[in-house]
Order: sequence, then C-alpha cells, then structure tokens
Amino acid sequence: MESGKELSGTLALAVFTAVLGSLQYGYSLGVINAPQKVIERHYSRALGVLQENVIGASNVTEEVPHSSVVMYWSLSVAIFSVGGMLSSFLVGFVGDLRGRVKGMLAVNVLAIGAGLLMGLSSLGKPHIMVISGRALMGFYCGLSSGLVPMYVGEIAPVAYRGALGALHQLAIVTGILISQIVGLDFLLGNDTWWPVLLGLSGAPAVLQSLLLPLCPESPRYLYIKLGKEEEARKCLKRFRGECDPSKEMAEMKKEKEEAMKEEKVSIMTLLGSSTYRHQLFVALMMHLSQQFSGINAIFYYSTSIFYDAGVTEPVYATIGVGAINTIFTMVSVMLVDRAGRRTLTLVGLSGMCCCMVAMSISLVYLTSYAWMSYVSVTAIFLFVSFFEIGPGPIPWFIVAELFSQGPRPAAIALAGCCNWTSNFIIGMGFPYVQAVCQSYVFIIFAVLLFGFAVFTYCRVPETKGKTFEEIAAEFQRRRRPAHPMAAVSTELEQLRSASDA
Repeated sequence: MESGKELSGTLALAVFTAVLGSLQYGYSLGVINAPQKVIERHYSRALGVLQENVIGASNVTEEVPHSSVVMYWSLSVAIFSVGGMLSSFLVGFVGDLRGRVKGMLAVNVLAIGAGLLMGLSSLGKPHIMVISGRALMGFYCGLSSGLVPMYVGEIAPVAYRGALGALHQLAIVTGILISQIVGLDFLLGNDTWWPVLLGLSGAPAVLQSLLLPLCPESPRYLYIKLGKEEEARKCLKRFRGECDPSKEMAEMKKEKEEAMKEEKVSIMTLLGSSTYRHQLFVALMMHLSQQFSGINAIFYYSTSIFYDAGVTEPVYATIGVGAINTIFTMVSVMLVDRAGRRTLTLVGLSGMCCCMVAMSISLVYLTSYAWMSYVSVTAIFLFVSFFEIGPGPIPWFIVAELFSQGPRPAAIALAGCCNWTSNFIIGMGFPYVQAVCQSYVFIIFAVLLFGFAVFTYCRVPETKGKTFEEIAAEFQRRRRPAHPMAAVSTELEQLRSASDA
C-alpha cells in the first residue's frame, strides 16, 4: 500500500484535536504582552495607587506604574511558567492513569476554569483573578505540552511522525500570532475588551472537549500498557484506514516484550538508570538548546530594535516576526521527514549562531552607522526563521521517539520540566544580564548555540524513518561496554555470527 494512504480522516481529526491544546498554549504565551499598559492601569485602580507621569527619552509623556503594580504584573507573567514547571512532572501520571485521550479531556477543566477567571476579572479584583487564572492556565499548559506530543507521536505512522509531531510547534506559533493580532488596541487589547482577550485562552479547550470523544485512544497505550490487543488493533485500523496494521502490531508486540522485561520506570528510576542515560541526556540538551538559544530574549528585545531602526509602529513589526515564525514552522513540517531531525537541528542552530553574532555587532555599531539598524532587523527575521526550521519544533516530539513505551512518560515529564524551567530562567534573568552586558549580551547566546550545534553533531542520532525499536537499538550500539571483557565477548559473538553466515 502507498504510504500516503496511512493518512486517514480519523488520524487527521485526532491530530487536529490534540494540537488544539498546543494552540491554547501558544495563545496563552503571547496574549499577556500586548495589553500590558491597559492591564497595569486596571491594577492601579484596583490597588488605589497612581501611576507617575514622566517625560520619556523622546519627549513624550509616559506613565510609570507604581512599584506594587510592577510586582503584580511581573507575577502575572511569571506565574504561568511556575504552573507549567510544577505540572510537567505529572504528565506521565495523567497520561497513564486513564489513557492519553481521557487525560487530555480531564485537564481541559483547568483551561476552562482559567479562562473564566481571567474573562471575569473586571468584575472582581483584577490582579488576583488574572494571577490565579494565569497560574491555572500554566498548570494546564505544562500537562498539555507533554500529553499532546506523546499522543501524536504514538498514533503517527513512521513515515509521517516528524511532520505530524512538528504540528505541535506549528499550533503554538499560530496561537502566539493569533494573540498578537487580536491583542491590537482597536480589536481586544483595550480598556473595554481586555478581559475577553485573556478569557479567550480557554476557548480551544471547549472545542477540544467536544472533539476528543470522537478520537480513538493510542493503540500503543492500549496494547503495551493495558494488554488490550484486539482493542488496539481496532483503533489502529481506524487510524490507518486501508493499510494493513499487522506490521505495526508486530512492532508493538516486540516493544511490549521489551517493556515486560523492564520494571516500571519512574522519574527517579530514569534519572538513576545507566541504560537510558544517553537518551535522557540528548533529550534534555535539545530542550535546553531550544530555550537557551535566546529566542525569548529576541522577542523581548525586538520592539526596541524595531524602534531604533525607525519603524513607526513596532507592534506591527513584531506581528511580522510572529508571521515569519508561523511560515517557517510550516516549512519545517514539510522538510522534517525528508531532511531529517538531526540535519534540520544542525542547520537551525548554526544559522541562529551566525544571526546572534550579526545582532551583537549591529547593536554595538548602531549609533555610529545608521544602516546597522537594517542588519539588526534582518538578523531578527533570519534568527526566527532558523529557529522554527529545527530547534523550535523538533525537541517537542523527538523525546517520544527516543524512548520506548516504558520510560516514555517519565522522559517527557523530565524534558517538559527542563523546558519550562529554562523558559522561566531566561524570562526572569535576561533583563538583568542585558543590563550588565548591554549590546554584548547576544554573544553569550552565540557561544551557547555553537556549543549546542557541536553537541548535536557529535551525540544526536538521526531518527527519521526509524521505528522505536530501531532507535533504541541505535543507542544500544552507541553505548560502550561497562567492562573490557564485555567488549571481547561482543566481538566474539560478532565473529561467530559472521562464520555462521
């Protein structure tokens, strides 16, 4: 059968439904930025403090919020990452408790509750309700950012696993772009409609809750975890359409046999296991490379760079960055199963490294040479493009590829926690580092990106077109024997095999 026939309508519905959670994650990431000044004014009124009016650098009167308002605003932003860090440890538990589909359905209660809290914040104390809603939404997104790649990775055909896995990132950047557009002042980012803007964070959860009951459970979960072979076969037939599921069922049978030899792999067991050490190190480093690439720092700094470049409406230029973000994620979806995960990650990290060097040089000489502002703007757009080609989408789904069914939930939980923690560190620490290093701050990211590129070249295997069993075997080949006699024994076995052949 042609591989294209593996893409059934049921599979398309299941993947679309799952990545609605990713869309919600992206919207929640971006929605808080546009209405910052509006929300700060409402915080000031609720707290009974006044904002100070000062003359800014461009001789324009600017409002400086009270210190208590700044504190509550910072908490509104940061609490989202804290919620994600805490809940990421529960991904494996929620995914294994009742299944991937029921797990995603259950956590939607959190998203809908968070949306209601923020949507109704103008009726109560806005600072308390927004912070509570953001914390609850962060808790939801920490779970969703693990459950979605897990489910999609388990139901996707081998030939399309990369492209379907990259849809998680595509949905995230689409959510960010939507939040940037609807957050414009003349739409919802104003004094009247800002609660609706924040409350819409929970809207995708409503649609997803309606569609999830139509989606089959992960066949791998049913067969390997629960031993329900016939039910798994039926679900697999629904996902594969006309294709014969026998080959995949045989692969799952082998994976189940291997899983039965292993004890249940908890997070602590995984951390202490020498068997999975290499896979775990690769998974965590790829998530670190995503966050410590400086992508969030670029977003923080882009508005001021666009302003220095003479862009009269930096907000629209920032939306342009969001559009580039989305377009190049689509490019990654088309290329990831052709070029491969390792290749795209290397291209992305190397390109981002060069862009960071260009960014730093242009900022140093910005006051001396006016044309350097165009170098800065170009570097931003190219940096985002390279990020979305590989380092943006690939870390999210490659973790599901690197681990078998037994340790997979624990590995995804650890990788998610690593990602959320790194995000929080960058978000909180970058302004202070930037204040010390000024324009040279991006050299730090350039050095980190160079190191991540070298690591990827040396240690990350290619997983394109390989079954989970083949990927596990690749890591087994890379492991060195623990004792010299083990190496001799391995060589003798290979010689015997060669002579028998």
